[in-house]
Amino acid sequence: MTRGPRQHVPFRRRRQGQTNYRRRLALLKSEKPRLVIRKTLSETIVQFIQFRLTGDQVLASATARELRKFEWKGHTGNVSAAYLTGYLAGRRAKAAKVKEAVADIGLHPPTRGSRVFAALQGVRDAGVEVPGDDKVVPDEARRRGEHLGTVPAPSVDEIKAKVEAT
Repeated sequence: MTRGPRQHVPFRRRRQGQTNYRRRLALLKSEKPRLVIRKTLSETIVQFIQFRLTGDQVLASATARELRKFEWKGHTGNVSAAYLTGYLAGRRAKAAKVKEAVADIGLHPPTRGSRVFAALQGVRDAGVEVPGDDKVVPDEARRRGEHLGTVPAPSVDEIKAKVEAT
């Protein structure tokens, strides 16, 4: 470990590669809620978070595993499940009076057509305004799950109808 009066040690989360504080500060300066999209190997997590001095407050959230309540039979770690998770979180955010947000994808590389952007499009389709480029969003066929070979029963449209009913 380095020592001395001139040595600067970065924050712990920066040293561990978990937080980019410059990007976080830029997002917080907008004073809009952050649409935090995180992906794991088995699911996608979507949260609307508002900055507070006492700690961030979660306004609405959804995980891909919650799709099981709506009879989703497919895997929860694919593009169509991410889209539905974003749609579910967007509907909950609308109920919590969130009209607009700014996307926070964290340290995930912004890959065109990825699950992160599928969730972003799901939030947009739910009625929450989130700025972003339409070129990076996966096409309609991938969001509907047609690339999976067999369409999961029930289909994406049926799950969306069940989410709207709640």
